Amino acid sequence: MDDLNFIIANNLKKIREKRKLSLDKLSEITGVSKSLLSQIERAESNPTVTTLKKITTGLKISFTALLESPKPNVDVVRFNNITPIIEDGGKYRVYPIFPFDENRRFEIYIVELDKDSSIRAIAHPDRTQEFITVFEGELKVSLGEEELIISKGDSIRFFADKPHIYSNIYYSITRLSMILYYPI
Repeated sequence: MDDLNFIIANNLKKIREKRKLSLDKLSEITGVSKSLLSQIERAESNPTVTTLKKITTGLKISFTALLESPKPNVDVVRFNNITPIIEDGGKYRVYPIFPFDENRRFEIYIVELDKDSSIRAIAHPDRTQEFITVFEGELKVSLGEEELIISKGDSIRFFADKPHIYSNIYYSITRLSMILYYPI
């Protein structure tokens, strides 16, 4: 129970400070005494369900907003732990670094194309944009009739809502990062 009290204490204090509320003002909008709120924020009190309900009702937040453990502020992705998506007989590998998540409108990949490999990408949803930076090699991006050469250190942004083709035109492997951005 002590762990839960610390979670509630931290969450309540963060919410109060984010909204720039004093303990007096929080007491006023929740109907919970200032001294009890202070004890809850210091994890010195084991609040009842009724008290927590008063706080969440006054703050207009969900009950679980006070009970959830904080999510880590840092995500470390180890390249060696990623299972690539493989196409073109293994010559085209996509490593999902930060795959799509409903809470953000982008995803990030590292892509490797072996010599002479090429992949035809289908159209993404309307107004989707791709941001590509080549770190090694040379990439040809075909957008309809237009063919663009992206060399090491160069970047490109384009609307990816039409079919497009990536081709490695380098004598060795081409490595790049790819960000897909999905508007609303």
